[in-house]
Parts: sequence; structure tokens; C-alpha cells
Amino acid sequence: MTLIEHIRELRSRLFKACLGLVVGMVVGIYFAKPIQAFINAPYCDFKKASEAVTRCAFNSVSPVDPFLLQLKIGLYAGLIISSPIWLYQLWAFIAPGLHKHEKRYSYLFTSIAVPLFAAGAFMAFFVVTKSLVFFIGLSDDYEINIDLTGYFDFVTGVMLLFGFGFEFPLVLLMLNVAGVVTGKRMLGWWRVAIFLMFLFAAVVTPTPDPFGMTALALAMAVLYFIVVGVAMLNDKRRNRGKSQYAGLDDDETSSLDDYDTDSITPGERIEAVAPVASAEPIERRYDDMT
Repeated sequence: MTLIEHIRELRSRLFKACLGLVVGMVVGIYFAKPIQAFINAPYCDFKKASEAVTRCAFNSVSPVDPFLLQLKIGLYAGLIISSPIWLYQLWAFIAPGLHKHEKRYSYLFTSIAVPLFAAGAFMAFFVVTKSLVFFIGLSDDYEINIDLTGYFDFVTGVMLLFGFGFEFPLVLLMLNVAGVVTGKRMLGWWRVAIFLMFLFAAVVTPTPDPFGMTALALAMAVLYFIVVGVAMLNDKRRNRGKSQYAGLDDDETSSLDDYDTDSITPGERIEAVAPVASAEPIERRYDDMT
């Protein structure tokens, strides 16, 4: 394909992906109320348990905030619902340029990345449920009016950060498959890696208590050591059959001393063959090209 044909194909793929996103957004807006109720559940459950109220109230600084929040929820849900469509369009555009083993690794990494992100988002929702007890418990002498949009951004932001944090070990595994780092080297980095994990968890967790930070850091550490074990197995598989070349330089020539030249016998004499007949004139011979 020429450059213009690639650009036309990209335009077609983007149009189909956007069309799928619009359809997914419509479906997401239809289910925006249940999704919002699920996101608000930690705060509402805490308010109902602590103040014995039948409904939880949020503060809205603008009359259009509830409507805009419905559109935002629909957009987020539409991205998830239409993900098979736009992911397929992206894959169909880049797949022709990949080798067979690269396609196989792409399927593997995608099948691992989605459950890891979902596990991180679930842990974030659990941490938010516990963190509300800490934050609201500090303000017993004050009346707190939770902003509707701010609360939603707070919960979804923490879920995204936890989800991306769970993808970090997968990035290391991709680097190992690409031959950039080895499992032995990653194992030697374990002290620095643990420190960076706790530092990342301390920054992204919403509460200063050690509960959420420790939960996220320990989960990332477990995933890190699992990736190190998988990387070592991959390195062992990759180095299989290379032991016979151990200790040899890359530019070292092969030795010919082990070959027995006395056992080589001269070949038999080849009898002369009849001469080849003259070919037809070039203008009388035709092939598939002429």
C-alpha cells in the first residue's frame, strides 16, 4: 500500500472506532444512573450507617453539574463497552506489519493486561471505602458537603491510578521478552523496586494511613516477583542450546583440527556430455513475462 492508501485506511478505521464509541456512549448514558449509584455506594453506606439517614445528599455548585456528570459517566462507560470495536480497529491497522510471533505475544499481553487493570480498579474501590471512614471521621465537629462531581472524579481517579499501577509488572515482562532486561537483573533490582513501589503507593493512595499504601505496594511486589520468575524461565528457554558456545568470542573462528582429511577420497571422473542444441531466436520464444 502507498502512503495515501495507509492514510485512507486509518481514516476509515478511526471513523468506525468513533462510530462504535458513539453507540457505546448512548448505552452508557442509559445505564448512567446505576453506575453512579455504584460509585456513590461507599459514601452513601457510610452516611446511612453513621447518621441513620435514608438517603445521602451531595452538593452541586451548578444546576448543570448532574447532567454533565451523566454525560461523563456515559463517555467512560462507552469507552469500556465499545472497547472490542476500537481495539479491533486498532489491531486491524497495525497487525499486517507484525510477524507471527509478535501477534502471539500481543494476544498474550492483552489477555493479561485487562484482568490486571480490573484487579487494580477493584482494590482501589476497596481502599476508597476504607478511606472515607478516615477522612469523614476527622470532621465530627463540622458539616461536610461532598461535591457531586468532585467525589466522582476522586473515586475514578484512584481507580485509574491503581489500575495503571498493576500494569507496571507487565511492562517489565514485555521488556524481558524484547530482550532489554533479564530476570537475573530484575532480581538484583528488588530492593530499589520495592522502595519505588511503596513510594508510588504513598503518592497515589488517597489517605495518609498505611492501610491503602501497604495493600497496593504488597500487591505490586507480589506481581513483581511473579514476573521475575517468569522472566527467568523465559531466559532459560532462550539460552537453551547455547551452552556449547559458552566461553567463545563472537569473532572467534571455528577450529578445523578435528576433521580427518585423509578419509576424503577424490571424486569420480565425469564423462563429457553432448553439446546443447542451439536455441531458437529470441523473437520466436515467449514466456509469461513477454
